[in-house]
Amino acid sequence: MNVALENSIYISDKARSKVDQLMKDAGILGDPAYFLRVSVVGGGCSGLSYKLDFDNESKPMDQAFEDNGVKLVTDLKSFLYLVNTTLDFSDGLNGKGFYFSNPNASRTCGCGESFAV
Repeated sequence: MNVALENSIYISDKARSKVDQLMKDAGILGDPAYFLRVSVVGGGCSGLSYKLDFDNESKPMDQAFEDNGVKLVTDLKSFLYLVNTTLDFSDGLNGKGFYFSNPNASRTCGCGESFAV
């Protein structure tokens, strides 16, 4: 278990590999203009949901981080929910896809895509 030394957003090795593969498939791997935008939106069975997109346009209140060779960007409001969260990826039989290890979430739903604080 890594102990966070600063307030940031982190990405695991498995998630980084999947992000690299998806960026390659989209033809943007290695393009420094593109980054992974992580945000929190209202909805889902627990009230809040995570959203992931590739983006190449920064907004004035964006918070930018780099971990494990991946540039992660989030808006300031989402960052309040995401501080010290790790983006991970599972390819197991019980569920395939990205998931978030969020120390700020008081509960998560069964699908793993929504949470509450």
